[in-house]
Amino acid sequence: MAKLFSRSFQKKILAWILPPIAFIFMKFLYATCKKKFYIEESTPLSPSIYALWHGEILMMPFAYMEYAKNHPLDAMISRHKDGEVLAKVIHLFGGGTIRGSTSKGASSALRGALHSFDNGHNIAITPDGPRGPRHTIADGLISLAILKKIPIITLNCKPSSYWTMKSWDAFCIPKPFCTLEFYIGKPIFVHDMLMEDAKTLIRDRLLVHAI
Repeated sequence: MAKLFSRSFQKKILAWILPPIAFIFMKFLYATCKKKFYIEESTPLSPSIYALWHGEILMMPFAYMEYAKNHPLDAMISRHKDGEVLAKVIHLFGGGTIRGSTSKGASSALRGALHSFDNGHNIAITPDGPRGPRHTIADGLISLAILKKIPIITLNCKPSSYWTMKSWDAFCIPKPFCTLEFYIGKPIFVHDMLMEDAKTLIRDRLLVHAI
């Protein structure tokens, strides 16, 4: 009986229950809101990396579907247990996942990303995830773009009203019936830039419309 109430068992139950609840909540919330899309350029034909802040991810599946339509997307999700819920939500939206990050499982994440690109898929990365610091750019995002010579596209979601969680990423939950402003930047190539210059450029672009 004690095992039924163990911490590990509770986490397994939550990992099974939470994804469909989160999926339904996200669909409901998006349906109640007004939407505005600010798109700088049309969708690239070649695979791209989509960069977004960790705290703004809640409504981003809808931004991607509006912009890239049915182009396959694989999201890079950390191997941390919290990532299990997010990975399952991504699957419910029809996306794929690459498990790993620059801090844990970096080599398998790199192999997974290269495999995704070879299959013509786009990749989504939160460069300040999985544990921050908030609004920083990890080397992995830039390294992938340089290695494959593919563009980075910045994504932002700016609700007119929202709640902010007391988490490291100040996770944003838009309020029902607000206006969602989605900003999708033009493709940025960084393969001819120095690492720090590229990181600064992407960070500055993402901060323009950050919450």
